[in-house]
Formats: sequence, structure tokens, C-alpha cells
Amino acid sequence: MRTGSESPGMRHRPLHAALSVFAEDAACHLADESHEGAEIGFELVESRGRRRDTPLYCYRPLTGAYIRDHIGILCRMPSYPAAARALAGLDGLGEYLRDQGEPRIPSDPRERADAVLRAFLSRVFDDATEFALTAERMDRAYAELEGALFAGIAEAVVVVPVLGLRIESPEIALGEGLSLVRGDELDDPPPDAVWPRGAIGDGPAVLACLSLESHPAGPAPLTEARVRFRRLLSALRLFDPARVALGPVGWERSGAGPWALGDLGTGGRPNGELLVGEAAEDELRAFVSLVTRRTPRAGEIAWALRRYELGCERPSLFEALTDHLLALRALLEPEGPASGRLAGRVAALCATAERRAHVTDRVAQAVSLERSVIAGLAPADGGVQVLLAEVTAHLRALLRDVLCGHLDADLRSVADGLLAEDGAAAA
Repeated sequence: MRTGSESPGMRHRPLHAALSVFAEDAACHLADESHEGAEIGFELVESRGRRRDTPLYCYRPLTGAYIRDHIGILCRMPSYPAAARALAGLDGLGEYLRDQGEPRIPSDPRERADAVLRAFLSRVFDDATEFALTAERMDRAYAELEGALFAGIAEAVVVVPVLGLRIESPEIALGEGLSLVRGDELDDPPPDAVWPRGAIGDGPAVLACLSLESHPAGPAPLTEARVRFRRLLSALRLFDPARVALGPVGWERSGAGPWALGDLGTGGRPNGELLVGEAAEDELRAFVSLVTRRTPRAGEIAWALRRYELGCERPSLFEALTDHLLALRALLEPEGPASGRLAGRVAALCATAERRAHVTDRVAQAVSLERSVIAGLAPADGGVQVLLAEVTAHLRALLRDVLCGHLDADLRSVADGLLAEDGAAAA
């Protein structure tokens, strides 16, 4: 079950897991060395008793020096590279080493991670005369490390309902902190997100959930959430003909604080319902990842994709038709509408040879209807819903194939090549 924040003292579970295994392996190896005759050095330290003028002396084990002397053995443990990799990409390692009194902070990330592992083990077995790992020692040393690594960083969660979407599993993890979660599976969720207006069906809504770290000097969590949720919405609309929509607002929570309402700049109404069964989860996860990585930020494909999104959110069918025809022109008709080449190029790419004449005629009808709409002469029932569905299907197929790498982004050249082949075959 997903929660709004990680439990205190364990904000980075992969790091905790890697260091736990590393500490266990190190305890075994160091204990073996000790049993075979390696000795821990001691130093004589002075402390004061109840009477300040009466000094007391005691021996303190030099555990840190012992670990440094045997670091060569520890580096050969299978768990050592995994622990070093878990640390290498994190900020705050230098601060931790300074807290531990290290005289030199390595500039190389891997050397810095190695130094942190040595210091961490020294804290785990601080003042110990034998290497027996206990939960208390591990928790204390790990809490010190996390405190330095994540100082000033809060765990933030942003959620928004996805209207028109149902999932069979309680949660579908999509990677990098993003997931789809059934509203009733979220601990202490905002009620208006779980039961939003405009939801299809009687059950709780599916929530898009983004977990991320919030830095005091970094952008607000809602800022990143707007971008990530918009990309997710684009991928979901390309994944299936059913058009899902995001709720108009989202909810943000930092740590264990209360939920706060925030404007995500989203909206729209769903059309149809997308059901993601357990068997389709891997396909959806791979598709979202691929489309997110390959979607350009500028150019004809990016512009057409934005027009596709605008059309999906229009309350007017005529305006949606215009948006989707504009997107097709950006992809296939750089010469402009006067050239009259759009219908033939769409048919060349989206229809089999025997259906190209029919598709050409239908796209031409959509263009004619658009002209009537612009002139204010659109009939009350001009079959716009059926025409819009067909045009939208062609546009969606082209965008999907380009982003997935099945078609070259220069769709006009591909279409003209196919038409030329047809002309040569007919001659």
C-alpha cells in the first residue's frame, strides 16, 4: 500500500538495503580477521569523575583505524560495489565526511563513496571490541548518514485523478517516482481526488501519483508534476483510443503534512474508458517510458502532438476536428491547404491499397466540413462525430508510429514515396 511519505529514519530504501547487506558482510569478514589473530589497537583517554580534580583513564578501541587497515578485504566483498554505487550519485557525501572529521574530501565521486563507506562502518562499530552487528548500531549509524545526505530535503507527493482510467492492480509503478494508484489504496488520500466530479463509474478514481524530493532552493513540486503528468497523459491517449483526462486540480503533500490544493493547468472530459489489466501492465510501462523519452520538445511532431492534445480536450466537436486537421497538415501538408494533398497522403500512410480511395474521400469530406464551419455554414448534423473519430484515429496512429520509431518523422516524404510507387505500378 502506498503512503504519502517514507517512515522516519528510512527515506531512501534502496540505500538502506545496500548498506545493510554491506554492513552484515563486513561484520563477518572483520570478525574472521579478528579471530585469526588481527588485533584492534587501543588508546588511553582521560575523562573526569564526579570530582573534577580526579582524572579517570580508560582504553578506547581504535575501530576506525582497524577498518582502514582492512579496507582491501572489504573492497573485495560482493556487496561493496553495490553499496558504493548506491552512494555515488547522492549529494551530501562531503557534508557527511566533514561531520565525521575526515581531513580530506575526495573530489572523485567513487573515491568519495569509498570514504563514506569506511566512515560509515567506523560509526557502526564505534567503541566496539568485537564485530557483532546489531539493529541498534545499524540504525544509529544510518540515521546519521541520512541526516547529512538529506538535510533540508523533504519528501513530496503530488496526486491528480485520471478520469476514464481503470486498473486491475492496486498500483502500476511507471518509474522515476511516477505511478498509477487506485484511490482507495492510498493512505490518507484527499477525498475529492478519490471521488472527483466527472469520474466514470461508481468506484474510486485512479490517481496519477508523483513522489519526489523537494529541495528548499529547487522548483516547487507542482512545477515538476505539471510536466510529468502532461507527458503521462499524452502517452495514455496514444496508448489506447479511449481518451482519458486529468482532473483540473491536484493535491500536494510534503512529509506528513496536510494535503494542499494546487492548480495543474489540466482539464478536459474523458471519452470512453481505458481498462489496464494485469497482463497489459508491462506493455503500458514500456510504452509510457518510450513515448516520454522520444517526444520532441519542438518541431512539427511536438506541435502536432500539442494540437492533438488540444483537440482531445475541446468541448466542441467542430473545434476538435479543426485541431486535428491542423495537426495532420503540420505533418503532411507543408505546402498549405490550397495544395489539396492532405487527403491522399493520409490515405497512403493509414490505409491499405484497396481502401485508399475511401480514406481519401473521407478526409476530403472532413476538410470540406471544416471550411463550412469556418464560413458559419456547418449543418446541425453533418456527421461530424464519425468524421472526427476517423481523423483522430489517423492522427493518433501517425503520432504513435513516429514516436515508437515505426515511421520516419518526415511523413510527407514517406507518403509521397508510397504514392509514387502506386503511380509507377499503375503505369
